[in-house]
Amino acid sequence: MRTGERRVLTVRETVLDNGLKVLVQEVHTAPLASVWCWYRVGSKDEGPGVTGVSHWVEHMNFKGTRNIPRDQVKGIIEKFGGSWNGYTWIDQTTYLETASKDALDRMLFIEAERMDACLYDPADCESERTVIISELQGGENDPEQLLDTEVNAAAFKVHPYHHPTIGWLSDLQTMTREDLYGHYRRYYVPSNATLVIVGDVDTDDVLKRVESHFGGFAQGSRPARVRQVEPEQQAERRVVLRREGTTAYWKAAYHAPAFSDEAFFPLLAADAVLNGAAGLNIWSQGGVSRPQRSARLYRALVDGGLASTVSGALLPTEHPYLYAINASVAEGKTISAVEDVILSEVERLRRDGITPAELAKVNAQLRARFVYDADSVTDIAHQLGYFETIASWRAYSTLRERLDAVTPELVHTAAKRYLADENWTIGWFEPK
Repeated sequence: MRTGERRVLTVRETVLDNGLKVLVQEVHTAPLASVWCWYRVGSKDEGPGVTGVSHWVEHMNFKGTRNIPRDQVKGIIEKFGGSWNGYTWIDQTTYLETASKDALDRMLFIEAERMDACLYDPADCESERTVIISELQGGENDPEQLLDTEVNAAAFKVHPYHHPTIGWLSDLQTMTREDLYGHYRRYYVPSNATLVIVGDVDTDDVLKRVESHFGGFAQGSRPARVRQVEPEQQAERRVVLRREGTTAYWKAAYHAPAFSDEAFFPLLAADAVLNGAAGLNIWSQGGVSRPQRSARLYRALVDGGLASTVSGALLPTEHPYLYAINASVAEGKTISAVEDVILSEVERLRRDGITPAELAKVNAQLRARFVYDADSVTDIAHQLGYFETIASWRAYSTLRERLDAVTPELVHTAAKRYLADENWTIGWFEPK
């Protein structure tokens, strides 16, 4: 039975009696269906001693269930010529299958099994510990990834966004099977999940199938939400890493607004002026390159021969996160020279703002990116579920409206507020 049901645009939202939210959108352009199951749990929901547990649990949930042998989890979907995957980040964990619409029932079966019947064999937990520690150590050998981890950790003192999604090594070495299974049972409950189905399907038929697969699960207790608030930063912070390497890297992380904050889109426009427009799909990133050639930092750094790459990143998150600017230093150039140019351009933006012509250009670029972000049934399903985990899926339909409300004055105000030197954490990677 379904206790609540509403229609907005072409999406039907249904809530089962056990609290599972179901979103269905019919897209009849190809005989495909994409199923995503989202859980409101990520690295921000972890405490000291168990950092990385959400990511580890994600790995374990591909290891077989009571009714799916571990060596058949992948084969069920591949038999239909489909794809499968999953990821964990700071606010969410998700799993997906996209395949022929004839595989819909099998995809729902997999996600129902994953929600309620994963095994956590002790031997599998131990073997996966080795895999994840190896993954962590591989990241530490990547200068850009290591710098990103250290800068983010320095930027946050209180909020658990401080933790890397993969966790800290000391926690990965000591976590137990009981820690993993307890986390799974606490967060993988219908009242903490959203099931998204997009494709060549009939909504009423989908809902009957969902009820059959998921309706008998107990609701579970909705876990407590994170309440920590990061105090306002009072002074600049710096991280300097000196390791073996061949390339120098520079990074700045500014505390930034959450997606729901009215300043998010003005700051997104500011990033587009500095670095070229980026979309808001962290899964596919639009599938096309950023239009950077006329962006301020590209012209100043790459065309100027100081850096080989430069980019920015403002990602939609539930709580205030970070706006990052990254650059790889060109051979024979110095990190300090790159920093001087970037901070000069940022200060020019804070001082003078942007022109109406610049805003019109990046508005058009961002609108195009939003189209690229929904280029397939897989992308549409991702966007609906992702925004549901950080705000509401309805927020996804307001992207253009919020973007069109941005003015040069709002961009200038956001730049002055968020791109100040007392709000940044700067990182250097100096190769030995």
